[in-house]
Amino acid sequence: MLFDSTFSAEDLTRQRRLILSSLQKSNLYATYRDAFQGATDLPLVLRSVGSFRSPLADARNGNPFCRLLASDNKSCAACLCRQQQFEGSAIGEARTLDCFAGISESVVPVHLGEHVVAFLQTGQVLLHHPSERRFRLCAGQLRKLGAVFDEGLLRKAYFATRVIPRKQYDCILRLLIVFAEHLSSLTNQLVLQGSGAELPVVTLARTFIKEHHTEELSLTVVARAVHMSPFYFCKVFRRETGLTFTDYLARMRVESVKTQLLVPHMYIGEAAFACGFQSLSQFNRVFRRFAGQAPSAFRMR
Repeated sequence: MLFDSTFSAEDLTRQRRLILSSLQKSNLYATYRDAFQGATDLPLVLRSVGSFRSPLADARNGNPFCRLLASDNKSCAACLCRQQQFEGSAIGEARTLDCFAGISESVVPVHLGEHVVAFLQTGQVLLHHPSERRFRLCAGQLRKLGAVFDEGLLRKAYFATRVIPRKQYDCILRLLIVFAEHLSSLTNQLVLQGSGAELPVVTLARTFIKEHHTEELSLTVVARAVHMSPFYFCKVFRRETGLTFTDYLARMRVESVKTQLLVPHMYIGEAAFACGFQSLSQFNRVFRRFAGQAPSAFRMR
């Protein structure tokens, strides 16, 4: 599995970083981000898990008020604490949180199976009209934090913050949830594709598995096909892909089943057996593990 418990923390961080980088460079993300920002005038970033900087600090359509806060170390630290709250509460679903100034930001998790590999983040808006009382509370909180700021400049930026009705903002968030599901599907494909920098023998093994994944396939058979001993192949394959052979094959079969389920008259069990699964109980368990939902739920979506 990609996030195998036997991997070191450095290995897990590296895998997440590679997946995030691939997603950020994808045409799917670039196209949606530009369309989202153009249609809503809101910022949007795809950020890492455990980021130690303000994700929206340099984003297009960012809030000038939030930029002023981010420029001060004391107030920036408060924003990063809020970000940690985000991650703790948004593992399973989207979350919206207000900062001490009443500014709302939202995060939507992007999953690889049962694991979160990244977050989509947007917001920096008010869901209510700004008030003098709220601004005074905000300024007082900043002084308690020891922040240094120009109150006149901060006031102007605060009252210029965009206000979006809650109902409209909820609709915007639902769009991001759908997009996060598309990115989650893309993560599985990226894991299976690999990179051009890997060893040729691993690329050859990927091709062989893709061509024969619907058959009964063992590590020994694949190792023999690429002229390696099973022990050495297992070690090299896991080092290069971040996956055991068993989990890589399972992911390949799950992606194949997803394609089969797009055919309306195809029964789920029929698709499972056609793609190499030997039992329905095994298939249901593996599909939920790597797709993050049951096969029937995937088909309905």
